[in-house]
Amino acid sequence: MPHEIDQTFLALPLRALADAALARARALGADHADFRFERVRSASWRLRDARPAASSDTTDIGYAVRVVHGGAWGFASGVDMTMDAAAKVASQAVAMAQLSARVIAAAGSDERVELADEPVHAEKTWVSSYEINPFDVADEEKTALLAGWSAQLLAADGVAHVDASLLTVQENKFYADTAGTVTTQQRVRLHPQLTAVAVDETTGEFDSMRTIAPPVGRGWEYLTGTGWDWAGELEEIPELLAQKMRAPGVEAGRYDLVVDPSNLWLTIHESVGHATELDRALGYEAAYAGTSFATFDKLGKLEYGSSAMNVTGDRTAEHGLATIGYDDEGVAAQSWDLVRGGRLVGYQLDRRIAKLTGLGRSNGCAFADAPGHVPVQRMANVSLQPSPGGLSTEDLIGGVERGTYVVGDRSWSIDMQRYNFQFTGQRFFRIENGRLAGQLRDVAYQATTTEFWGSMEQVGGPQTYVLGGAFNCGKAQPGQVAAVSHGCPSALFRGVNILNTTQEAGR
Repeated sequence: MPHEIDQTFLALPLRALADAALARARALGADHADFRFERVRSASWRLRDARPAASSDTTDIGYAVRVVHGGAWGFASGVDMTMDAAAKVASQAVAMAQLSARVIAAAGSDERVELADEPVHAEKTWVSSYEINPFDVADEEKTALLAGWSAQLLAADGVAHVDASLLTVQENKFYADTAGTVTTQQRVRLHPQLTAVAVDETTGEFDSMRTIAPPVGRGWEYLTGTGWDWAGELEEIPELLAQKMRAPGVEAGRYDLVVDPSNLWLTIHESVGHATELDRALGYEAAYAGTSFATFDKLGKLEYGSSAMNVTGDRTAEHGLATIGYDDEGVAAQSWDLVRGGRLVGYQLDRRIAKLTGLGRSNGCAFADAPGHVPVQRMANVSLQPSPGGLSTEDLIGGVERGTYVVGDRSWSIDMQRYNFQFTGQRFFRIENGRLAGQLRDVAYQATTTEFWGSMEQVGGPQTYVLGGAFNCGKAQPGQVAAVSHGCPSALFRGVNILNTTQEAGR
Protein backbone atom coordinates (compact mmCIF):
# COMPACT_ATOMS: atom_id res chain seq x y z
CA MET A 1 0.00 0.00 0.00
CA PRO A 2 1.55 3.35 -1.03
CA HIS A 3 2.49 5.65 1.82
CA GLU A 4 1.63 9.32 2.12
CA ILE A 5 3.94 12.18 3.09
CA ASP A 6 4.34 12.54 6.86
CA GLN A 7 1.58 14.90 8.00
CA THR A 8 3.84 16.61 10.53
CA PHE A 9 6.06 17.67 7.63
CA LEU A 10 3.14 18.90 5.55
CA ALA A 11 1.94 20.95 8.54
CA LEU A 12 5.07 23.13 8.30
CA PRO A 13 4.70 26.48 6.43
CA LEU A 14 6.45 25.10 3.36
CA ARG A 15 4.55 26.96 0.62
CA ALA A 16 4.45 30.27 2.45
CA LEU A 17 8.20 30.25 3.09
CA ALA A 18 8.88 29.32 -0.55
CA ASP A 19 6.60 32.05 -1.88
CA ALA A 20 8.28 34.69 0.27
CA ALA A 21 11.77 33.62 -0.72
CA LEU A 22 11.10 33.26 -4.44
CA ALA A 23 9.21 36.56 -4.61
CA ARG A 24 12.17 38.38 -3.05
CA ALA A 25 14.62 36.69 -5.43
CA ARG A 26 12.53 37.72 -8.44
CA ALA A 27 12.25 41.28 -7.18
CA LEU A 28 16.04 41.46 -6.88
CA GLY A 29 16.50 40.35 -10.48
CA ALA A 30 17.45 36.67 -10.14
CA ASP A 31 17.40 34.77 -13.43
CA HIS A 32 16.61 31.59 -11.52
CA ALA A 33 15.80 30.84 -7.89
CA ASP A 34 14.90 27.66 -6.05
CA PHE A 35 13.78 27.02 -2.50
CA ARG A 36 14.39 23.73 -0.69
CA PHE A 37 13.04 22.81 2.75
CA GLU A 38 14.42 19.63 4.34
CA ARG A 39 13.81 17.57 7.42
CA VAL A 40 16.20 14.65 7.79
CA ARG A 41 15.79 12.34 10.78
CA SER A 42 18.60 9.83 11.42
CA ALA A 43 18.63 7.22 14.19
CA SER A 44 21.13 4.50 15.01
CA TRP A 45 21.59 1.65 17.47
CA ARG A 46 24.79 -0.26 18.22
CA LEU A 47 25.21 -3.37 20.37
CA ARG A 48 28.38 -5.06 21.59
CA ASP A 49 28.04 -8.75 22.55
CA ALA A 50 24.23 -8.46 22.64
CA ARG A 51 24.30 -5.49 25.02
CA PRO A 52 23.41 -1.89 24.04
CA ALA A 53 26.55 0.18 23.47
CA ALA A 54 25.29 3.40 21.84
CA SER A 55 22.27 5.00 20.22
CA SER A 56 21.31 8.32 18.67
CA ASP A 57 18.27 10.05 17.21
CA THR A 58 18.80 13.42 15.52
CA THR A 59 16.81 15.68 13.20
CA ASP A 60 18.27 18.27 10.84
CA ILE A 61 15.67 20.82 9.71
CA GLY A 62 15.84 24.06 7.77
CA TYR A 63 15.66 25.60 4.31
CA ALA A 64 17.88 27.04 1.61
CA VAL A 65 17.60 29.45 -1.29
CA ARG A 66 19.82 29.15 -4.35
CA VAL A 67 19.86 31.72 -7.16
CA VAL A 68 21.50 32.48 -10.48
CA HIS A 69 22.04 36.23 -10.65
CA GLY A 70 24.34 38.07 -13.02
CA GLY A 71 25.68 34.77 -14.33
CA ALA A 72 26.84 33.55 -10.90
CA TRP A 73 25.58 31.25 -8.18
CA GLY A 74 24.33 32.54 -4.86
CA PHE A 75 23.29 30.43 -1.89
CA ALA A 76 22.06 31.00 1.67
CA SER A 77 20.18 28.98 4.26
CA GLY A 78 18.16 29.51 7.41
CA VAL A 79 16.05 27.93 10.14
CA ASP A 80 13.71 30.77 11.18
CA MET A 81 10.27 29.81 9.87
CA THR A 82 8.88 33.27 9.24
CA MET A 83 8.14 34.89 5.89
CA ASP A 84 10.46 37.82 6.66
CA ALA A 85 13.30 35.45 7.49
CA ALA A 86 12.80 33.47 4.27
CA ALA A 87 12.85 36.68 2.24
CA LYS A 88 16.02 37.75 4.03
CA VAL A 89 17.70 34.44 3.17
CA ALA A 90 16.81 35.05 -0.49
CA SER A 91 18.37 38.52 -0.25
CA GLN A 92 21.54 36.98 1.19
CA ALA A 93 21.67 34.48 -1.68
CA VAL A 94 21.42 37.29 -4.24
CA ALA A 95 24.11 39.29 -2.42
CA MET A 96 26.37 36.23 -2.52
CA ALA A 97 25.80 35.88 -6.27
CA GLN A 98 26.64 39.54 -6.81
CA LEU A 99 29.87 39.16 -4.85
CA SER A 100 30.74 35.98 -6.75
CA ALA A 101 30.15 37.74 -10.09
CA ARG A 102 32.60 40.50 -9.14
CA VAL A 103 35.23 37.96 -8.05
CA ILE A 104 34.82 35.98 -11.29
CA ALA A 105 35.12 39.14 -13.39
CA ALA A 106 38.22 40.24 -11.48
CA ALA A 107 39.79 36.86 -12.22
CA GLY A 108 39.32 37.48 -15.93
CA SER A 109 36.75 34.74 -16.50
CA ASP A 110 33.74 35.21 -18.74
CA GLU A 111 32.06 31.93 -17.78
CA ARG A 112 28.44 32.34 -16.79
CA VAL A 113 26.19 29.92 -14.94
CA GLU A 114 23.36 28.74 -17.18
CA LEU A 115 20.98 25.85 -16.52
CA ALA A 116 19.69 23.22 -18.93
CA ASP A 117 15.96 23.38 -19.54
CA GLU A 118 13.67 21.10 -17.56
CA PRO A 119 9.90 20.67 -17.93
CA VAL A 120 7.83 22.19 -15.15
CA HIS A 121 6.66 19.61 -12.60
CA ALA A 122 3.82 21.30 -10.75
CA GLU A 123 2.45 19.93 -7.48
CA LYS A 124 4.19 16.53 -7.63
CA THR A 125 4.43 14.12 -4.68
CA TRP A 126 6.72 11.09 -4.42
CA VAL A 127 7.28 8.52 -1.64
CA SER A 128 9.88 5.75 -1.74
CA SER A 129 8.88 2.08 -1.75
CA TYR A 130 8.53 0.54 1.71
CA GLU A 131 5.93 -1.22 3.84
CA ILE A 132 6.71 -0.31 7.47
CA ASN A 133 8.41 2.94 8.37
CA PRO A 134 11.19 1.98 10.83
CA PHE A 135 10.39 5.09 12.85
CA ASP A 136 6.97 3.60 13.57
CA VAL A 137 8.66 0.62 15.28
CA ALA A 138 9.46 0.91 18.99
CA ASP A 139 13.14 1.30 19.87
CA GLU A 140 12.81 -1.65 22.24
CA GLU A 141 11.78 -3.89 19.34
CA LYS A 142 14.77 -2.82 17.28
CA THR A 143 17.18 -3.44 20.14
CA ALA A 144 15.58 -6.79 20.96
CA LEU A 145 15.95 -8.01 17.38
CA LEU A 146 19.64 -7.04 17.22
CA ALA A 147 20.27 -8.57 20.67
CA GLY A 148 18.60 -11.83 19.66
CA TRP A 149 20.66 -12.11 16.50
CA SER A 150 23.83 -11.28 18.42
CA ALA A 151 23.08 -13.91 21.06
CA GLN A 152 22.55 -16.50 18.33
CA LEU A 153 26.01 -15.80 16.91
CA LEU A 154 27.66 -15.70 20.34
CA ALA A 155 26.24 -19.12 21.17
CA ALA A 156 28.12 -20.69 18.26
CA ASP A 157 31.50 -22.32 18.78
CA GLY A 158 34.43 -20.10 17.95
CA VAL A 159 32.61 -16.75 18.06
CA ALA A 160 34.20 -14.54 20.73
CA HIS A 161 32.48 -11.20 20.07
CA VAL A 162 29.63 -9.79 18.02
CA ASP A 163 29.00 -6.21 16.93
CA ALA A 164 25.52 -5.28 15.70
CA SER A 165 24.23 -2.00 14.34
CA LEU A 166 21.21 -0.48 12.65
CA LEU A 167 21.03 2.90 10.89
CA THR A 168 17.68 4.36 9.82
CA VAL A 169 16.84 7.57 7.94
CA GLN A 170 13.64 9.36 6.98
CA GLU A 171 14.25 12.24 4.58
CA ASN A 172 11.57 14.78 3.68
CA LYS A 173 12.11 17.47 1.02
CA PHE A 174 9.96 20.27 -0.36
CA TYR A 175 11.20 22.04 -3.49
CA ALA A 176 9.88 25.03 -5.44
CA ASP A 177 11.45 27.21 -8.11
CA THR A 178 10.69 30.31 -10.15
CA ALA A 179 9.80 28.20 -13.21
CA GLY A 180 6.81 26.74 -11.37
CA THR A 181 8.03 23.30 -10.30
CA VAL A 182 6.80 22.25 -6.85
CA THR A 183 7.65 18.81 -5.43
CA THR A 184 7.23 17.12 -2.05
CA GLN A 185 9.07 13.87 -1.30
CA GLN A 186 9.72 11.30 1.40
CA ARG A 187 12.47 8.64 1.43
CA VAL A 188 13.07 5.90 4.00
CA ARG A 189 16.22 3.77 4.18
CA LEU A 190 18.03 1.51 6.62
CA HIS A 191 21.30 -0.34 7.08
CA PRO A 192 21.52 -3.37 9.41
CA GLN A 193 24.88 -5.06 9.99
CA LEU A 194 26.35 -7.79 12.22
CA THR A 195 30.02 -8.76 12.57
CA ALA A 196 31.24 -11.94 14.30
CA VAL A 197 34.82 -12.02 15.65
CA ALA A 198 36.93 -15.12 16.34
CA VAL A 199 40.07 -15.11 18.52
CA ASP A 200 42.68 -17.85 18.76
CA GLU A 201 43.49 -17.84 22.49
CA THR A 202 46.81 -19.59 21.91
CA THR A 203 48.28 -17.36 19.21
CA GLY A 204 46.22 -14.20 19.72
CA GLU A 205 45.30 -14.27 16.04
CA PHE A 206 41.83 -12.97 15.22
CA ASP A 207 39.57 -12.38 12.25
CA SER A 208 35.98 -11.39 11.52
CA MET A 209 33.05 -12.19 9.27
CA ARG A 210 30.37 -9.62 8.48
CA THR A 211 26.88 -10.03 7.07
CA ILE A 212 26.65 -9.22 3.37
CA ALA A 213 23.05 -7.96 3.52
CA PRO A 214 23.13 -4.58 1.76
CA PRO A 215 21.68 -1.29 2.97
CA VAL A 216 18.38 -0.62 1.21
CA GLY A 217 15.65 1.86 0.50
CA ARG A 218 13.14 -0.32 2.34
CA GLY A 219 11.36 -0.32 5.67
CA TRP A 220 11.31 -2.50 8.78
CA GLU A 221 9.99 -5.42 6.73
CA TYR A 222 13.53 -5.90 5.38
CA LEU A 223 14.61 -7.19 8.82
CA THR A 224 11.55 -9.26 9.59
CA GLY A 225 10.24 -10.63 6.32
CA THR A 226 10.89 -9.68 2.72
CA GLY A 227 14.13 -8.82 1.03
CA TRP A 228 16.80 -10.93 2.77
CA ASP A 229 17.29 -14.40 4.27
CA TRP A 230 18.57 -13.28 7.67
CA ALA A 231 18.07 -16.70 9.28
CA GLY A 232 20.12 -18.38 6.59
CA GLU A 233 22.96 -15.89 6.67
CA LEU A 234 23.26 -15.83 10.46
CA GLU A 235 23.28 -19.62 10.57
CA GLU A 236 26.22 -19.95 8.16
CA ILE A 237 28.48 -17.16 9.50
CA PRO A 238 30.05 -19.09 12.44
CA GLU A 239 31.19 -21.99 10.24
CA LEU A 240 32.43 -19.64 7.52
CA LEU A 241 34.40 -17.73 10.15
CA ALA A 242 35.88 -20.94 11.53
CA GLN A 243 36.96 -21.97 8.03
CA LYS A 244 38.51 -18.55 7.49
CA MET A 245 40.57 -18.85 10.69
CA ARG A 246 42.04 -22.14 9.38
CA ALA A 247 42.47 -21.01 5.77
CA PRO A 248 45.91 -20.76 4.15
CA GLY A 249 47.20 -17.54 2.62
CA VAL A 250 46.81 -17.15 -1.13
CA GLU A 251 49.70 -17.77 -3.48
CA ALA A 252 50.06 -14.53 -5.46
CA GLY A 253 49.65 -14.74 -9.23
CA ARG A 254 47.14 -14.37 -12.03
CA TYR A 255 43.87 -16.21 -11.61
CA ASP A 256 40.41 -16.24 -13.07
CA LEU A 257 38.08 -14.43 -10.71
CA VAL A 258 34.37 -14.87 -10.05
CA VAL A 259 33.05 -11.86 -8.15
CA ASP A 260 29.83 -11.99 -6.15
CA PRO A 261 27.52 -8.92 -6.26
CA SER A 262 28.23 -8.37 -2.54
CA ASN A 263 31.79 -7.43 -3.56
CA LEU A 264 31.44 -6.16 -7.12
CA TRP A 265 29.11 -3.30 -6.18
CA LEU A 266 32.00 -1.48 -4.49
CA THR A 267 34.31 -1.91 -7.48
CA ILE A 268 31.56 -0.39 -9.63
CA HIS A 269 31.16 2.49 -7.19
CA GLU A 270 34.85 3.39 -7.15
CA SER A 271 35.93 2.68 -10.72
CA VAL A 272 32.75 3.52 -12.67
CA GLY A 273 30.42 5.53 -10.43
CA HIS A 274 32.89 8.23 -9.42
CA ALA A 275 34.70 8.17 -12.76
CA THR A 276 31.51 9.01 -14.71
CA GLU A 277 30.55 12.03 -12.59
CA LEU A 278 31.03 14.67 -15.28
CA ASP A 279 32.06 17.43 -12.88
CA ARG A 280 35.04 15.22 -11.94
CA ALA A 281 35.82 14.38 -15.57
CA LEU A 282 35.85 18.13 -16.35
CA GLY A 283 38.05 18.96 -13.37
CA TYR A 284 35.41 21.03 -11.55
CA GLU A 285 35.45 18.60 -8.61
CA ALA A 286 38.28 16.73 -6.93
CA ALA A 287 37.30 16.48 -3.25
CA TYR A 288 37.24 13.02 -1.61
CA ALA A 289 37.50 10.95 -4.79
CA GLY A 290 39.74 12.97 -7.10
CA THR A 291 39.02 13.68 -10.75
CA SER A 292 38.64 11.03 -13.49
CA PHE A 293 40.60 9.28 -16.20
CA ALA A 294 37.32 9.12 -18.22
CA THR A 295 37.69 12.69 -19.50
CA PHE A 296 35.07 14.39 -21.65
CA ASP A 297 37.04 13.97 -24.87
CA LYS A 298 36.71 10.19 -24.44
CA LEU A 299 32.89 10.20 -24.59
CA GLY A 300 31.82 7.72 -27.26
CA LYS A 301 35.43 6.59 -27.75
CA LEU A 302 36.78 5.04 -24.54
CA GLU A 303 36.72 1.24 -24.44
CA TYR A 304 35.87 1.01 -20.75
CA GLY A 305 35.56 -2.75 -20.69
CA SER A 306 34.53 -5.85 -22.62
CA SER A 307 31.41 -6.13 -24.75
CA ALA A 308 29.68 -7.80 -21.77
CA MET A 309 29.82 -4.50 -19.86
CA ASN A 310 26.56 -2.52 -19.84
CA VAL A 311 26.23 0.02 -17.03
CA THR A 312 23.32 2.35 -16.33
CA GLY A 313 22.83 5.40 -14.18
CA ASP A 314 19.42 5.09 -12.55
CA ARG A 315 17.40 7.31 -10.23
CA THR A 316 14.30 5.11 -10.55
CA ALA A 317 15.33 1.62 -9.29
CA GLU A 318 12.91 0.33 -6.65
CA HIS A 319 14.54 0.30 -3.19
CA GLY A 320 17.65 2.08 -4.51
CA LEU A 321 19.39 4.32 -2.00
CA ALA A 322 19.80 7.06 -4.62
CA THR A 323 16.28 6.60 -5.98
CA ILE A 324 14.16 9.75 -6.00
CA GLY A 325 11.16 11.27 -7.72
CA TYR A 326 12.88 14.60 -8.43
CA ASP A 327 16.38 15.86 -7.70
CA ASP A 328 17.33 19.05 -5.88
CA GLU A 329 17.05 21.08 -9.08
CA GLY A 330 13.51 19.91 -9.85
CA VAL A 331 14.63 17.36 -12.48
CA ALA A 332 12.51 14.21 -12.80
CA ALA A 333 14.20 10.86 -12.09
CA GLN A 334 15.54 8.98 -15.10
CA SER A 335 17.55 5.93 -16.18
CA TRP A 336 20.27 6.17 -18.84
CA ASP A 337 23.32 4.42 -20.25
CA LEU A 338 26.83 5.16 -18.99
CA VAL A 339 28.65 2.24 -20.63
CA ARG A 340 27.11 0.25 -23.48
CA GLY A 341 28.81 -2.75 -25.02
CA GLY A 342 31.98 -1.79 -23.15
CA ARG A 343 32.14 1.79 -24.51
CA LEU A 344 31.70 5.02 -22.51
CA VAL A 345 28.49 6.62 -23.79
CA GLY A 346 27.25 8.83 -20.95
CA TYR A 347 27.90 10.72 -17.73
CA GLN A 348 26.05 11.77 -14.61
CA LEU A 349 24.86 15.38 -14.93
CA ASP A 350 23.24 18.25 -13.14
CA ARG A 351 21.58 21.18 -14.94
CA ARG A 352 24.63 23.45 -15.06
CA ILE A 353 27.01 20.77 -16.36
CA ALA A 354 24.43 19.57 -18.90
CA LYS A 355 24.13 23.09 -20.33
CA LEU A 356 27.88 23.77 -20.17
CA THR A 357 28.75 20.65 -22.18
CA GLY A 358 25.87 20.81 -24.63
CA LEU A 359 24.53 17.44 -23.56
CA GLY A 360 20.95 18.64 -23.34
CA ARG A 361 18.77 17.79 -20.36
CA SER A 362 20.17 16.97 -16.93
CA ASN A 363 19.68 13.38 -15.83
CA GLY A 364 18.79 14.40 -12.28
CA CYS A 365 22.04 14.14 -10.31
CA ALA A 366 21.88 17.26 -8.10
CA PHE A 367 21.60 16.50 -4.38
CA ALA A 368 22.29 18.14 -1.02
CA ASP A 369 22.53 16.05 2.13
CA ALA A 370 21.25 18.75 4.49
CA PRO A 371 19.27 22.00 4.38
CA GLY A 372 22.41 24.04 5.05
CA HIS A 373 24.34 22.54 2.11
CA VAL A 374 24.26 23.58 -1.54
CA PRO A 375 23.23 20.89 -4.06
CA VAL A 376 26.17 19.33 -5.87
CA GLN A 377 26.36 16.71 -8.61
CA ARG A 378 25.92 13.36 -6.86
CA MET A 379 25.96 9.73 -7.90
CA ALA A 380 22.88 7.90 -9.15
CA ASN A 381 22.35 4.17 -8.66
CA VAL A 382 25.12 3.05 -11.03
CA SER A 383 24.55 -0.60 -11.94
CA LEU A 384 26.05 -3.33 -14.12
CA GLN A 385 23.29 -5.05 -16.05
CA PRO A 386 22.87 -8.85 -16.05
CA SER A 387 22.74 -10.95 -19.18
CA PRO A 388 19.20 -12.08 -20.12
CA GLY A 389 19.26 -15.84 -19.80
CA GLY A 390 22.75 -15.64 -18.29
CA LEU A 391 24.43 -18.23 -16.11
CA SER A 392 24.05 -18.81 -12.38
CA THR A 393 26.93 -18.08 -10.03
CA GLU A 394 27.52 -21.82 -9.71
CA ASP A 395 27.78 -22.18 -13.49
CA LEU A 396 30.22 -19.25 -13.72
CA ILE A 397 32.39 -21.00 -11.12
CA GLY A 398 31.99 -24.22 -13.07
CA GLY A 399 33.75 -22.61 -16.04
CA VAL A 400 36.94 -21.92 -14.05
CA GLU A 401 39.77 -24.44 -13.76
CA ARG A 402 42.02 -22.41 -11.45
CA GLY A 403 40.69 -19.32 -9.82
CA THR A 404 39.17 -17.45 -6.91
CA TYR A 405 35.63 -16.60 -5.84
CA VAL A 406 35.17 -13.45 -3.73
CA VAL A 407 32.17 -12.62 -1.51
CA GLY A 408 31.51 -9.43 0.48
CA ASP A 409 33.37 -6.13 0.56
CA ARG A 410 36.05 -5.15 3.05
CA SER A 411 38.84 -2.67 2.23
CA TRP A 412 39.83 -0.94 -0.97
CA SER A 413 42.30 1.49 -2.48
CA ILE A 414 42.04 3.48 -5.71
CA ASP A 415 44.01 6.39 -7.11
CA MET A 416 42.72 9.93 -7.60
CA GLN A 417 42.01 9.29 -11.28
CA ARG A 418 39.82 6.26 -10.47
CA TYR A 419 42.19 4.10 -12.49
CA ASN A 420 44.64 1.97 -10.45
CA PHE A 421 42.99 -0.04 -7.66
CA GLN A 422 42.96 -3.04 -5.38
CA PHE A 423 40.08 -4.57 -3.42
CA THR A 424 39.76 -7.18 -0.70
CA GLY A 425 36.64 -9.02 0.50
CA GLN A 426 34.91 -10.71 3.39
CA ARG A 427 35.78 -14.18 2.17
CA PHE A 428 37.68 -15.75 -0.71
CA PHE A 429 37.41 -19.32 -1.97
CA ARG A 430 39.84 -21.28 -4.10
CA ILE A 431 38.31 -22.66 -7.32
CA GLU A 432 39.75 -25.90 -8.66
CA ASN A 433 38.31 -27.63 -11.73
CA GLY A 434 35.02 -25.77 -11.49
CA ARG A 435 34.43 -26.38 -7.78
CA LEU A 436 35.00 -24.44 -4.58
CA ALA A 437 37.95 -25.96 -2.69
CA GLY A 438 38.07 -24.14 0.65
CA GLN A 439 38.71 -20.59 1.79
CA LEU A 440 41.81 -18.46 1.37
CA ARG A 441 43.14 -15.59 3.48
CA ASP A 442 45.10 -12.40 2.85
CA VAL A 443 43.67 -11.95 -0.65
CA ALA A 444 43.30 -8.81 -2.77
CA TYR A 445 42.69 -8.35 -6.49
CA GLN A 446 44.54 -5.56 -8.32
CA ALA A 447 44.15 -3.97 -11.75
CA THR A 448 43.58 -0.79 -13.69
CA THR A 449 39.97 0.08 -14.39
CA THR A 450 40.06 -0.64 -18.12
CA GLU A 451 42.18 -3.77 -17.66
CA PHE A 452 39.77 -5.17 -15.08
CA TRP A 453 36.55 -4.45 -16.94
CA GLY A 454 38.19 -5.52 -20.20
CA SER A 455 38.88 -8.95 -18.66
CA MET A 456 35.18 -9.51 -17.85
CA GLU A 457 34.18 -12.47 -19.99
CA GLN A 458 30.66 -13.15 -18.71
CA VAL A 459 28.03 -11.61 -16.47
CA GLY A 460 25.46 -13.75 -14.70
CA GLY A 461 21.76 -13.80 -15.33
CA PRO A 462 19.04 -11.80 -13.56
CA GLN A 463 18.81 -14.51 -10.89
CA THR A 464 22.27 -13.46 -9.64
CA TYR A 465 21.50 -9.71 -9.58
CA VAL A 466 21.64 -7.93 -6.18
CA LEU A 467 21.32 -4.23 -5.36
CA GLY A 468 24.25 -3.42 -3.03
CA GLY A 469 25.40 -0.04 -1.82
CA ALA A 470 26.45 2.27 0.98
CA PHE A 471 25.18 5.10 3.19
CA ASN A 472 28.43 7.04 3.23
CA CYS A 473 29.60 8.21 -0.19
CA GLY A 474 31.54 11.42 0.43
CA LYS A 475 32.00 14.42 -1.86
CA ALA A 476 32.50 18.20 -1.95
CA GLN A 477 33.89 20.84 0.41
CA PRO A 478 32.35 21.30 2.94
CA GLY A 479 31.92 17.54 2.87
CA GLN A 480 28.57 15.97 2.07
CA VAL A 481 27.47 12.34 2.44
CA ALA A 482 24.99 10.54 0.21
CA ALA A 483 23.50 7.05 0.14
CA VAL A 484 23.79 5.18 -3.16
CA SER A 485 23.04 1.70 -4.50
CA HIS A 486 24.84 -0.34 -7.15
CA GLY A 487 23.18 -3.37 -8.65
CA CYS A 488 25.10 -6.11 -10.39
CA PRO A 489 25.09 -9.82 -11.21
CA SER A 490 27.89 -12.22 -10.46
CA ALA A 491 30.63 -11.88 -13.09
CA LEU A 492 33.61 -13.84 -14.42
CA PHE A 493 36.95 -12.12 -15.04
CA ARG A 494 39.91 -13.84 -16.69
CA GLY A 495 43.54 -13.53 -15.63
CA VAL A 496 43.24 -11.02 -12.79
CA ASN A 497 46.29 -10.16 -10.66
CA ILE A 498 45.83 -11.62 -7.14
CA LEU A 499 47.97 -10.32 -4.28
CA ASN A 500 48.82 -11.78 -0.88
CA THR A 501 48.20 -8.79 1.37
CA THR A 502 50.41 -10.05 4.19
CA GLN A 503 53.35 -10.44 1.83
CA GLU A 504 52.67 -7.04 0.27
CA ALA A 505 52.53 -5.38 3.70
CA GLY A 506 55.90 -6.94 4.60
CA ARG A 507 57.70 -5.50 1.58
